[in-house]
Amino acid sequence: MYTKFSISLVLLALSVSLLARAQSAPQSGGDFSDNPQARKLPREAILVKGAWWGASDSVTALPEGGRMANNVYANPYFGLAYTLSPDWTEKYTGPPPSDSGYYVLAQIRPAETFKGTSRGTILITAQDLFFTLTPAGNALELINYTKDNLNTEYKVEQPPTLVRIASHSFVRFEYVSPVAELHWYLLATQIRCHMVQFVFTSRDTKLLESLIREMNKMSLPEEAGPISGRGGGDVPVCIKDYASGESIRERVDPVFAERRFNPVPVRIIIDKEGKVKHVHFVSAFPDQAKAITDALLQWRFRPYLRDGKPVEVETGIMFGRAPRQPTSSAAEAVNE
Repeated sequence: MYTKFSISLVLLALSVSLLARAQSAPQSGGDFSDNPQARKLPREAILVKGAWWGASDSVTALPEGGRMANNVYANPYFGLAYTLSPDWTEKYTGPPPSDSGYYVLAQIRPAETFKGTSRGTILITAQDLFFTLTPAGNALELINYTKDNLNTEYKVEQPPTLVRIASHSFVRFEYVSPVAELHWYLLATQIRCHMVQFVFTSRDTKLLESLIREMNKMSLPEEAGPISGRGGGDVPVCIKDYASGESIRERVDPVFAERRFNPVPVRIIIDKEGKVKHVHFVSAFPDQAKAITDALLQWRFRPYLRDGKPVEVETGIMFGRAPRQPTSSAAEAVNE
């Protein structure tokens, strides 16, 4: 399901015409090139030109760092491991996260060995609650907003309901397109101030129910829940707007060589001494990422205390021009 959290995708063609070989001179580049050193377009990947995600180090786990391998989708950032049957596979990776913090973590579909009579898809997404444009403070409120702004072409089959899956609390929401005879089953929880959502789509409701039952094999962090999931324990505690006001002791503004007008959402991890130890760019151009990193590493914060002891904090900062808030007309376009 792509709601107002959706992002613009640019799908690149994965096959090319063989007629180019009949020409007397080879093409100069791309997939037509006869040059053995020419760079080919990657196959089975979604590419987007422009701003991209990035980080100040390659060790710290990132939300977009999950991978599907050996029938297991594992995401170290969210502490998530989701086991599927061999009948399901991931073909495409990407796209990168949007500037409102919406991630497509995995797109899973039936493998060639799938023997069922009905097919479907599994979409795993995440929405950063620091940068969402939706007026919601947790996963439950986000799902309720989706239900309240569902396009008139869809019909609610089950309103948002709290359920237990894999010994954790999820909010379950179901709707259908009567014209297409397609059903969407949504299961959402909250981890580290992100709504993590599993979207199952098919015409076969029995298939959807079986996929949800298989979710009980999943492992999740203890904090996962529709209104909890705010970090702490083995991961930093996430606090919205901590990088503002009296929490800041020293601040250095980034110096940009070129003026751009895109939003630059940044998540940072502040260590126990109040220093920035990790910078994660949800969406930024390379020159912006460098300038912001150079500045943030000079910031100093008041250490955050929990039970009288300093702990690491994860928070978000928006640089550049913030995305526009949704209007009533945009809300009507949800799920189109």
